[in-house]
Amino acid sequence: MFEISFSELVVIMVVALVVIGPERLPKVARTLGLLWGRAQRYVNGVKSDIARDMALEEFRQLKEKVQAEAEAAQQSVKQLDQHLEQQARQLNAAVAQPLQEMQQQAQLPLQEPPATTADHPPPAKP
Repeated sequence: MFEISFSELVVIMVVALVVIGPERLPKVARTLGLLWGRAQRYVNGVKSDIARDMALEEFRQLKEKVQAEAEAAQQSVKQLDQHLEQQARQLNAAVAQPLQEMQQQAQLPLQEPPATTADHPPPAKP
């Protein structure tokens, strides 16, 4: 704030002693000391309030940054999920078509050659 050198302090004390008088000087000095202490506590309180407000603002900014990162990550995961779903549908379509063809071929009746007795001998008699 402002500086008072020792010589200036001595001059102030001498003037105070002359103006106030030696009887009231201790009481005035005590009162000034109490007022000085209150002023220092007030200044320290204001400093701590400012520091607390700055810390809160930093936490708010950090919170906003984390939320933005979380939203970006969520969007990335959502895009990845959509991409994987699309790939899975394409894979299912690619596998389903040959599978259907195989099932259709399996459902066609098998054409067996006509059975002849030469192919199957008669059962033996006991």
